[in-house]
Amino acid sequence: MNQAPVVKLDGIVHKNKEWIRIACAHNQSINAVLRNIPNSTFSATHKSWLTPLKRENYFALRQQLYRAAQLDVGGLRTYLQQRSTPSAKLLAIPTASSNALSEEKVTRPHSVERIPPSSSFTEITFTGIHAVNSHVLPNLRQHLILKDYSKNTIRTYLGEMLQFLQTIKGVPADNMGTDRIKKYLAYCFEVAGLKEATVHSRINALKCYYEQVLKREKFFYDIPRPKKHLQLPKVLSEKEIGRLFRSIPNIKHKAILFTAYSAGLRVSEVVHLKISDIDSVRMQIFVENSKGKKDRYVGLGVLLLDVLRAYLQQCTPRPKVYLFENPFQPGEAYSVRAAQKVFQHAKEQSGIMKQVGIHSLRHSFATHLLEKGIDIRYIKDILGHFSIKTTERYLHVKKELLINIPNPLDELLKQGEVEW
Repeated sequence: MNQAPVVKLDGIVHKNKEWIRIACAHNQSINAVLRNIPNSTFSATHKSWLTPLKRENYFALRQQLYRAAQLDVGGLRTYLQQRSTPSAKLLAIPTASSNALSEEKVTRPHSVERIPPSSSFTEITFTGIHAVNSHVLPNLRQHLILKDYSKNTIRTYLGEMLQFLQTIKGVPADNMGTDRIKKYLAYCFEVAGLKEATVHSRINALKCYYEQVLKREKFFYDIPRPKKHLQLPKVLSEKEIGRLFRSIPNIKHKAILFTAYSAGLRVSEVVHLKISDIDSVRMQIFVENSKGKKDRYVGLGVLLLDVLRAYLQQCTPRPKVYLFENPFQPGEAYSVRAAQKVFQHAKEQSGIMKQVGIHSLRHSFATHLLEKGIDIRYIKDILGHFSIKTTERYLHVKKELLINIPNPLDELLKQGEVEW
């Protein structure tokens, strides 16, 4: 006797309506039964039969199929348990006057769940997402992993999409058009109070999902982006750099900051340098798999080489793989946070009052090269920038351009037109 086929029932939202999805292997007798269910239809998108999510349709399915198949209703039961609102209320995005977001959530947007930095992508569980959108984050995550995006980018995109889904609640994300996305972005500014940089990040995540995962070409073509704030690099003068370095007694700490400034490296690049990356014959440093998945070579200064040799001779235990290793975990790279603390301590000891972080050493390196007449195109390659526009920011802080421009008030003083 042949075993009856299994028919699985679950709930989905399709074309702004809730349906019972009926999934089973191809079977002519079952297909004949399903055609007789009121308002049932076969969906090429979902590759399964659909019938409106109504009580009478469910009982009609049970009555018609109980002899021909084994019914698995676990998926439908889960869907009904997770429904947060009736289908009639699933179609509106919250606005400033809506009760969908409480005043507490509006004034404290950080209360929305975020992805912890240490999370494993296979262990993340998301809360506050309606069942109709339960597929969005897994599909986006899979796409980002297959595209081999960096862990930081994956974490950022998933975090931005998570907050989007928590805000729209039961609105089917896959069915949203550009007008609805524009309303959501206006909500981000007016209600959530997000800054333009955060909105840019959220747009990037949404653009990735709609254009790359859902294959909607130029979906964001008519959606404006907020104008970015032109943030100039914060730099230290050469005298301040000297004071900073003289304040560091620890040879390892000195080597870390010397490397960041002398080679113009990002802090993540400094801590991930390996001993084998230092080429004292060709006087080069190999920077592997940096931002944008780019390898590059930068120059190895004579003074930096001397400092690194002194550091390696004095360091106990001697590093095995990474140039700067975690003292508590031999063989593991020094942490970015620890390097940042080294800089902050040195800044305090040297009496520098500027609000700058360790990245200012990279900014200072580029600015000082520019002031010494080095072509900006070479600086672009040394820094590993994709676009010359990124490097051109340093033109705004080049001190000669400001010093050589005559001040109109000083000119009036020279002419005897003003006194003080």
